Amino acid sequence: METAIKKMPILFVGHGSPMNAIEDNNYSRNWVKVASEIPKPEAILVISAHWFTNGSRITDESNPKMVYDIYGFPDELYKIEYKTKGSPELAHLTKNLIHRDVKVDNSWGYDHGTWSVLCKMYPKADIPVYQLSVDSKASADTHFQIGKEISALREKGVLIFGSGNVVHNLSKINREMEEGYPWAVEFDNYIKEKIINKQYQDAVNYETAGKCSELSFFTPEHFYPLLYILGAAQEDDRLSIYNNSCTMGSLSMTCYLFE
Repeated sequence: METAIKKMPILFVGHGSPMNAIEDNNYSRNWVKVASEIPKPEAILVISAHWFTNGSRITDESNPKMVYDIYGFPDELYKIEYKTKGSPELAHLTKNLIHRDVKVDNSWGYDHGTWSVLCKMYPKADIPVYQLSVDSKASADTHFQIGKEISALREKGVLIFGSGNVVHNLSKINREMEEGYPWAVEFDNYIKEKIINKQYQDAVNYETAGKCSELSFFTPEHFYPLLYILGAAQEDDRLSIYNNSCTMGSLSMTCYLFE
């Protein structure tokens, strides 16, 4: 008799600098902690800020390639190889769950929004991973709706994993700052309050936060992965918040786990 698969959690991670992949710090230790506290996934669907495309795209390769979409970092980072398999079957299932056109595209692979976190969470690389892109032309509400459509994957043992940053303004980065600028903290707290109170539509309509939302990012690719996670959230989910902070002035590392 087969054991029933329990509903998997869903996770949004503020991935921050790719250096977290090779550093031992509070952020990466909390990623390890999350992995140790949730059921081991049958597979992981990643929605990464770093695959920002014209239209929705999905990978269905059996052995996706590494994508080193980073520049000017130590050689050690470019030697990381996260050699886990893809999941063609689940990729096609996911494609069919989404009520809009999704193209299969294997020109991409595992970008640093994926491998810089998963190499800490699941270092054995023994869980299949596939990616869904963030459609640059879609509205915030469309991303949220796609999250609703793919929520059924939770019943298949799939960890839906959004990787980005709630606040991501590289033009304002100050590497001497350990905390965030007041406007970064204000926006991070605004989104956090809406999520805690399950006012997800207010997070979708993030511009209502005012001036702080204008400063928090100029392009939304790092924010949109969160909307997939909020869309996939269910009424009975319990929320846990990790890495509840901003750093380097204009980067939020806050993570949200729904289980």
